[in-house]
Amino acid sequence: MFRLATSTDISERDLIDRCRANDRVAQRLLFERYKRAMFSTAFRIINDYDHANDVLQDAFVEVFRNLEQFAFRSTLGAWIKIIVVRQALRKQQLEGRFLTLDERTHDSPIAFRDNLTGLELDAAIRQLPDGARTVFLLIEVEGYTHKEVADLLGISEGTSKSQTSYAKKLLRQRLV
Repeated sequence: MFRLATSTDISERDLIDRCRANDRVAQRLLFERYKRAMFSTAFRIINDYDHANDVLQDAFVEVFRNLEQFAFRSTLGAWIKIIVVRQALRKQQLEGRFLTLDERTHDSPIAFRDNLTGLELDAAIRQLPDGARTVFLLIEVEGYTHKEVADLLGISEGTSKSQTSYAKKLLRQRLV
């Protein structure tokens, strides 16, 4: 078996090829290369350390099972992130964490105070109700559209918009 010193010593394509050939060292390197960023994504959605670790594990099992299907249309990290987001959403939906809101509510920008710290914002986002936090993060942090979020979550675009609006309203109350 070929030994690799670090995950940066090998190109993404070579790493994928080795993983596809069931090279355990390469699989470990792929995991090490992406685990922090993917855990962060899962944790932001789930808001629970243990559940985020479960999501990370389930996502990487899916990554290795489906790596043959990766077609290089995006970066490997982007492809893995989609899997992590979907796993986190599945876990969240299994626990019934979405709050139904009035779909007529619309999205509006937030003006925060000038001395707001990232830690304060992160703490306020983590305190949002699960459904509102998830939609807010997918829209405002991950850059998904309301249509994409609606499709991912099995909700209407109006619900996605109202969840975002509700999250912003709560953040405004806590941070302004």
